[in-house]
Amino acid sequence: MTKYAAYASNLDPAHMKQRTPHSPVIGTGWIRGWRLTFGGENVGWDGALATIVEAPGAHVYVLLYDLDRYDLERLDIWEGADTGLYTRIRVRVSTLDGESLAWTYVLNTYEGGLPSRNYLDMIADAAEKAGAPSEYVTELRGRPIA
Repeated sequence: MTKYAAYASNLDPAHMKQRTPHSPVIGTGWIRGWRLTFGGENVGWDGALATIVEAPGAHVYVLLYDLDRYDLERLDIWEGADTGLYTRIRVRVSTLDGESLAWTYVLNTYEGGLPSRNYLDMIADAAEKAGAPSEYVTELRGRPIA
């Protein structure tokens, strides 16, 4: 296993295990210079979908997975990278052990729109379970919804 995946919007290892059964969680970290946002509200989830965008001074909390090639291919399909919904990109993740390069996905549509309450709660609950700082979780829970 030589690739890593960083997830900001799905911080629930049990949920990710369904998508990436061969890729264990190896830690947490931050993608610095990016922020979590939403876009493409006409695409699904009864509201906008999570993505990250570049934003100097911002940061996104992530789980880091030790990703094998088979699971990377599955994630591309799961995230819609094969249809153009999301694009897989490389980002630098800051961890307690230093920095790592990891794959993540960005939405291929405009930024804007509001997530559904269920979707935002899923993201915030998973962030809390994953050990995200309380201020980060509070900010997530306080975001406007559709």
